[in-house]
Amino acid sequence: MNNARIAVVGIHGHGEKHVQHALDLARGTQDARARLCAVVDPHRPAAGHAAHGTGTPWFPTLGDLLSSPDPDVRPDVVVLSTPIPTHLPLARAAMEAGMDVLLEKPTTASLAELTELVAVTERTGRLCQVGFQTFGSHAVPAAAELVARGEIGTVVGYGAVGTWVRDAAYWGRAPWAGRRRMDGRDVVDGVVTNPLAHAVATALRIGGATRSEDVAWVDTDLYRANPIESDDTSSVRVTAADGTRYGFGLTLCAAERQPARVLVLGTAGEVELFYEHDRLVLRSERVTMDKTYGRTPLLEDLLQVRSDPDPERRLLCDVRDTGAFMRVLEAVRTGPDPRPVPDGALTWVGEGDARRPVIHDVEQWCEQVARTQQTFTELHAPWTV
Repeated sequence: MNNARIAVVGIHGHGEKHVQHALDLARGTQDARARLCAVVDPHRPAAGHAAHGTGTPWFPTLGDLLSSPDPDVRPDVVVLSTPIPTHLPLARAAMEAGMDVLLEKPTTASLAELTELVAVTERTGRLCQVGFQTFGSHAVPAAAELVARGEIGTVVGYGAVGTWVRDAAYWGRAPWAGRRRMDGRDVVDGVVTNPLAHAVATALRIGGATRSEDVAWVDTDLYRANPIESDDTSSVRVTAADGTRYGFGLTLCAAERQPARVLVLGTAGEVELFYEHDRLVLRSERVTMDKTYGRTPLLEDLLQVRSDPDPERRLLCDVRDTGAFMRVLEAVRTGPDPRPVPDGALTWVGEGDARRPVIHDVEQWCEQVARTQQTFTELHAPWTV
């Protein structure tokens, strides 16, 4: 794991956090775990950026980096924090060049692209970790263990509630923001597939649904209050191959932002995971527990797996283990366009870039979706009429 060379592709927005993490790994010890060997982005890191003034070589494209004759800038690991439609071609280029990859979520823009990406990993023998950070949370296996040993009785359903806030500035952050398609390519940038994708993927993971074949069916019920193509308020029901049902009530149009939660509902209690904070709450007939866990960063896990001589050592979020989530993305991608929320069901607040819609009582409807595994339409939410 020591001195692995890391290149970050897409260094602005969330990508800057990856730059900072790579820089942190190189500091504080002579036995450094890794070093940032290059940054890649159409725009150079300006003053105030984490990479500015570090002497890290900059390249405008991944192709420019891969074709560089300088061996010191050739990475062992490439971190991709780029627009969704670029995930497959950039990850493929990196792995075919002999590099391992940490790829931001969502994995790809379609299920077919996921299949192609998995084939690339198998053909090249490279590692591909996907950036569902919650998969590194120690609370996730702890939740699964509580369920497995019967602490809440028989599981009757899984769910997730996400009631977040996004304003006009968020939807204006990039040309692809809030788009379903752009320039003839799938983008699928909506509440289910991007900002609250962790809620979906984490609930499926706790329930044991990770691969595409673990999902039997997906029902989507998509809406938009903002003037965008994609969904900002949606309910989704997933039926697993074993008959287990998952309900996801997700919105970016809440009155105020609340911590996202995964629920496991049983005949004798429930488990509630506040996955942003690695906090796990158990309420059962026998005991109540409230505990906060640690988390393993996915980049560090990738570096550890690279150096582990055990061939059976697995990544925390191997690309293959995002297949179940990608079945949900595929249902969103191929489903009907989101329906607009009627004006009477929402209120606009704020001005300019801070302007945003608030859907009346959306929080209680999202909660009902998670607890009943019914859609907004089946529950007769006001905006579905």
